[in-house]
Amino acid sequence: MSSPTDSSKGHSTNPAASQEGMSKGLTNYGDRGFSLFLRKAFIKGAGYSDTALERPVVGITNTGSAYNPCHGNAPQLIEAVKRGVMLAGGLPMDFPTISIHESFSSPNSMYLRNLMSMDTEELLRAQPMDAVVLIGGCDKTVPAQLMGAASAGLPAIQLITGSMLTGSHRSERVGACTDCRRYWGKYRAEEIDAQEIAEVNNQLVASVGTCSVMGTASTMACIAEALGMTVPGGASPPAVTADRLRIAERSGALAVEIARKRLTIDKVLTAKAFENAMRVLLAIGGSTNGIVHLTAIAGRMGFEIDLKALDRMGRETPVLLDLKPSGDHYMEDFHHAGGMATLLRELKPLLHLDALTVTGRTLGEEIDAAGPGFAQDVVRSRNNPIYPQGGIAVLQGNLAPGGAIIKQSAANPAMMEHEGRAVVFENLEDLANRIDTPDLDVHPEDVLVLKHIGPKGAAMPEAGYMPIPRKLALAGVKDMVRISDGRMSGTAFGTIVLHVTPEAAIGGPLAYVQNGDRIRLSVAKREISLLVSDAELARRAEANPVREAVAERGYRKLFLASVTQADRGVDFDFLMPAPSAGKIPRVD
Repeated sequence: MSSPTDSSKGHSTNPAASQEGMSKGLTNYGDRGFSLFLRKAFIKGAGYSDTALERPVVGITNTGSAYNPCHGNAPQLIEAVKRGVMLAGGLPMDFPTISIHESFSSPNSMYLRNLMSMDTEELLRAQPMDAVVLIGGCDKTVPAQLMGAASAGLPAIQLITGSMLTGSHRSERVGACTDCRRYWGKYRAEEIDAQEIAEVNNQLVASVGTCSVMGTASTMACIAEALGMTVPGGASPPAVTADRLRIAERSGALAVEIARKRLTIDKVLTAKAFENAMRVLLAIGGSTNGIVHLTAIAGRMGFEIDLKALDRMGRETPVLLDLKPSGDHYMEDFHHAGGMATLLRELKPLLHLDALTVTGRTLGEEIDAAGPGFAQDVVRSRNNPIYPQGGIAVLQGNLAPGGAIIKQSAANPAMMEHEGRAVVFENLEDLANRIDTPDLDVHPEDVLVLKHIGPKGAAMPEAGYMPIPRKLALAGVKDMVRISDGRMSGTAFGTIVLHVTPEAAIGGPLAYVQNGDRIRLSVAKREISLLVSDAELARRAEANPVREAVAERGYRKLFLASVTQADRGVDFDFLMPAPSAGKIPRVD
């Protein structure tokens, strides 16, 4: 008696059949043949033929959501990916996952990043697919997907949703969200009125897509391409362009190729790939969030980020990309200038050119294939940089024994060597209640300190970009030194120290800073110091011991019990493999 199959060419239900395509990850009823028979019966109910079910299966993550305008083009991208998959002889299967948008996530999107990574990982494991195309854009979605895919181990390609178009306010080009912050600062300082800020609000986001400056979304797009995880040229096309749809189609076709070649993600996400991505992060003046996310993705592959080595790398990696907030241009200008190929060509002497990409070719081969380049003014040469060192510097000192960072390329040069009096806010509520009060004891040379916005304190929101106190804003003050254990948006600018580790909520030194303490910042020396004796800090800690936050139930309970500090990527400790595969970057 023959084994039950749907045709001579169909998948056999024989237990010895190859575990590919629809045969992968069968539900266990104790009879593998019946499991496949039942699965095929149900999928045929959707109208699939035996011929379709023979093909390599490519999963497509559907992260479209009415709450996520950055992913507003997801339906068009999915259709283009499907077209590419079918043209290459595969079977596309789209499925929904969590979708996160920074402005529509409470308490913040970072809180949900790890949940999205778990959702992505488990669905990649649970459902039959030979490769996956990950569609992401808004800030935390791309790192969440790369984290989940790294853990799942499948062949995977990242497809970026793309940046929004820029708008125009009274003949001035504007785009989210650096210009959001700039105009809101003008409004707080009463330089513009309510009518004008309302007009600006209508122009800042001219289409669906991610922020049009070098914010976290654009940073992660560039990092994904530098890691070798996208189709070449996949970082820069705006969301609403034909270029973006062609990238989507190519992603689908390439997914079929890597499924057949079994080009699993671990062959792409190597130590060399991460070092290339770090070079790019530094050279684009990228978001400080990029460090946290790269650390988390690398952590899923078993690598530890060495912040001191990263800082040494930064001293020899200039900022070359002239994009806001470090420069003047927008993402669509970067695309017109040749995108990542133009940048990578300039960085070529600093890159590992033998790092493999999802195309099956090396990064060096892809750079060469992109051609010789052309005249443009968005990507500078290495002998004419926007900023002589990498955009991000790593600080240490008794205020941040585990490190802190500053986006030096977007800071005020006059303030990067500074000593001032601390003006302390205990938490976000305290900041909101007092920052605009007329009697706030604050002066332009003071240092604003915000506590308890780290991973366990408040899920690490982008609140490190503290507003200038209203009384000072009205007097024309545009920047102050600001310090916190939180993050800030990649679209923000100013002399802002972030990611102070350990955070205040677990008893880091930041918890014991008091009003009037002196704080010294020296970016040149990579120092952030609280000018208070160790004995006095110990006395304060003994007098006010920290009690770590706990929760009774649900995801918050899991988050508080498991989340790591910024220097480990703010990931969950149980999601990272052990033992470590080593530290990166490996620079002298």
